[in-house]
Amino acid sequence: MSVKAPDPPPLPGELEALLRRLRLPYVRKAAPEVIATAAAQRWEPAEILRVLFTEEAAGRDRATIANRRRSSQLPAGKTLDVWEQQASPIPKATQQSLQTLEWISRAENLCVCGPSGTGKSHFVEALGHHAIDQGRTVVWHTLESLAALLTRHRADDSVSKAIAKLIKADLIILDDVGLLPVSPDAAEALFRLVDGAYERRSIALTSNIHPAGFDELMPKSLAAATVDRLLHHAHVILTDGTESYRLSQATAGKGVTPLAS
Repeated sequence: MSVKAPDPPPLPGELEALLRRLRLPYVRKAAPEVIATAAAQRWEPAEILRVLFTEEAAGRDRATIANRRRSSQLPAGKTLDVWEQQASPIPKATQQSLQTLEWISRAENLCVCGPSGTGKSHFVEALGHHAIDQGRTVVWHTLESLAALLTRHRADDSVSKAIAKLIKADLIILDDVGLLPVSPDAAEALFRLVDGAYERRSIALTSNIHPAGFDELMPKSLAAATVDRLLHHAHVILTDGTESYRLSQATAGKGVTPLAS
């Protein structure tokens, strides 16, 4: 039977208070064990400091990533860890190139177009989570949420400020364009977003139709101006000719847990 090692003694009250005052929560949490280990192994003072401040830096990095993930509004679970690269119609080399995120550094756009169920949203959202893990800022929207943003800020004439705040993110993801009718507010919001981000920030857009067909969704003049800016520096990927992943899962009986007989 294994015997649990005794907990290290707590920090002296004065030191605990000082670490709280200096806002070093991860040093405060790690210090008792680090000090006990240092005493047992006769660490040099510099090594103690290195370990403690490394713990503080790592803790802050984890907290920053968690905060960015929450504020991005990205759907949970659609990450590269559960992405089936081989099942995707997107060429493997293209997938790997996009995962380097160099296109975001160049303020280039990504448009993934094709039928429902071909992995468009999953792949783009997974890239968003990956970008956050690599220190980027990301925000996720649909046309409906963009329209709601515009309506909310139109009341006090702060639409321009809202768009300016939105495009502070390194990557703006716009999901499922074209699935639902586009309202006038949504069409205006899309143009404002694309125009504001043009050559400054990256937009990753998924749609069941090619952007060249956006004039079927919104006024032609607005569509032309939007698509012109969106596609000027864009990687366009088509997932046509691929069976819906969701339907194939359902047909194979893999979409649900079998019921007990």
